[in-house]
Amino acid sequence: MFFKYFKAGAIASTLLFNTVIVSAQENTNATAKQVVEKFQADLISVMKNGKQLGYAGRYSNLQEAVINSHDLPKIARVIVGKEWEKLSEDQQNKLEDLIIRLSIASYAHNFKDYAGESFTYDSEEETTRGGILVHSHLNIPDDKPVKFDYMLKETGASWRIINIIANGVSDLALKRSEYTSILQNEGFDSLVSKIDGKISDYSKL
Repeated sequence: MFFKYFKAGAIASTLLFNTVIVSAQENTNATAKQVVEKFQADLISVMKNGKQLGYAGRYSNLQEAVINSHDLPKIARVIVGKEWEKLSEDQQNKLEDLIIRLSIASYAHNFKDYAGESFTYDSEEETTRGGILVHSHLNIPDDKPVKFDYMLKETGASWRIINIIANGVSDLALKRSEYTSILQNEGFDSLVSKIDGKISDYSKL
């Protein structure tokens, strides 16, 4: 059941980046807890209508929710670590676009139906580097709850999710290990191909 909601393991770039810039202003002054709870409410709403919406409908409905709650450009940079500085500006922009599309696609795929699930806020704490860690869990009828820890950093006048830890598994750490290795051993084009493949797979499954 865990992998149904969080697998640890198409929109034009210009439109999508413009949406990021505009939407980033919409959560101004919202607390870290409010950002997380709004995102979770959006997920549940889409899950309740998931079958009727289909993958494309879920993607469309979740696009704004993901962009408004996640710092996706920062996530793209963190995922490849020091390799980021070795990429050209065009490659950096392309990778950001791919990470945005991949993030939305993964939510549209993994949160596709509803069986009475609900999120519960547990607590929050400040981190040593000025971030906030919001602790919550997903209640699943007739199954164990999934613990979600959201790491948020303040971006301008708003809080944004930069990492999600599900049952102790860091999504950011897993992607960084995988994507950095691909960049170093196979090159940028191979990484692009693999991410494109994942996005395509999400749309079919």
